[in-house]
Amino acid sequence: MHGEYKVPGGKLVAVDLETDGDVLRTVRLSGDFFLEPDDALERIDAALTGAPVDSTAAQLTARVDAVLGDGVVMLGFSSEAVAIAVRRALAGATGWTDHEWHFLHEGPQEPALQMAVDEVLAEQVGAGERGPTLRVWEWASNAVIIGSFQSLGNEVDLDGAAKHDVTVVRRISGGGAMFVEPGNTITYSLYVPESLVSGLSFVDSYAFLDEWVVGALRELGVEATYQPINDITSPAGKIAGAAQKRLGGGVVLHHVTMAYDIDAAKMLEVLRIGREKVSDKGTTSANKRVDPLRSQTGLSRAEVIDRMVATFRSRYGLVDDALDEETLRIAKERVEAKFGTREWLTRVP
Repeated sequence: MHGEYKVPGGKLVAVDLETDGDVLRTVRLSGDFFLEPDDALERIDAALTGAPVDSTAAQLTARVDAVLGDGVVMLGFSSEAVAIAVRRALAGATGWTDHEWHFLHEGPQEPALQMAVDEVLAEQVGAGERGPTLRVWEWASNAVIIGSFQSLGNEVDLDGAAKHDVTVVRRISGGGAMFVEPGNTITYSLYVPESLVSGLSFVDSYAFLDEWVVGALRELGVEATYQPINDITSPAGKIAGAAQKRLGGGVVLHHVTMAYDIDAAKMLEVLRIGREKVSDKGTTSANKRVDPLRSQTGLSRAEVIDRMVATFRSRYGLVDDALDEETLRIAKERVEAKFGTREWLTRVP
């Protein structure tokens, strides 16, 4: 069995192992990490050999820690990363390059249709009707997207939304509200088989699925880092927020909204919770803009997207694709039955 885990911002950890059905046998750790002293590698292998196959990541981590000692230096990885690689091997996890990735980047669509397309594409990947996919969204209008479990009344000032012609919709994933302006926001979704994140905790899967875009931003000169549970930040402030939904059929929907150049004053008139968050950061100017990607890259929004997609393509490959009429038909029906309804929007009043 073979398992790999790329540490966010760190190195690749690989584990090859055999089992006798009950315990681990012939465990071999490898990777591009740094480890001193040299014999620590054999100590880690020996510590894992004999561990029950149903050991948790925490239990495996403890076994590794127990044999390291104070003199061991681990650079680019950790005992927890080793444990995750073992769990991924046992779970039969796949890697990014084990899949043929498809790329979708359609023209602008209305917010409710975006929500429906997201759900339909995820279902298609789960059913094996479509390969794993990266989709970049284009917005047809201003929008606030609230999380599946958020209160509409607590999160959104509906008078402010009406004033600024902002459409309010609810997505199927949890997490917080996102404020979107066409041309000032970058949104993308990943529709991935659950095998890609097998052996990872829910929290670890966020960092794992965001690692490529953090790398892309760094290539653009942005000092981007992942901040648990679901944020991408830089010294200039938060760049993006992610959310996930696990659907039947073994698929994970992971979507991210990034601030290219947001009008903070407008956002604060629409989002109630945003007023508290921004006031905590000392933002008082009525003309304040949240522009981490525009100011830190000096690139247009389109150029940022192109560079991000190029990073994904160079790492894992991409096949250009398009939304077919049948998918759009199903999505439009889903708008009528669900995402465009008052019942869905106010499921948590």
